[in-house]
Amino acid sequence: MTSNTSSGATAPDSIDDTEKPEGPIAAAMLAAGLGALALGILTTLAEASESFKEFLNVYDPVGPLSGKTIGAVVVWLIAWAILHVMYRTRVVESRKELAVSLILIGLGVLGTFPVFFQAFAPA
Repeated sequence: MTSNTSSGATAPDSIDDTEKPEGPIAAAMLAAGLGALALGILTTLAEASESFKEFLNVYDPVGPLSGKTIGAVVVWLIAWAILHVMYRTRVVESRKELAVSLILIGLGVLGTFPVFFQAFAPA
């Protein structure tokens, strides 16, 4: 059943305002932050260690970037799967998870800046 509003449009009499779990959303946000942090850590470690840089060279035309991105995606997928199982039925306030995710993403981006990761290069 609908009711008329002053503009002539119809609106439903009742709106489904039941709380839906935000756990899966929080899990996705946290996993994205962890994936970004993994990329920053792998970038910094590749600069700090020549043997680790060679280990990350999965595909020669791309160089160690191939291993860095593959590693970050693997961390993201595993984190998302684990966190989704942990959070799937939880009703959470996702502001805290968003804040943590933004911090993790910021740290990950920091780890990809040359000024930062070159500070760890052997002299």
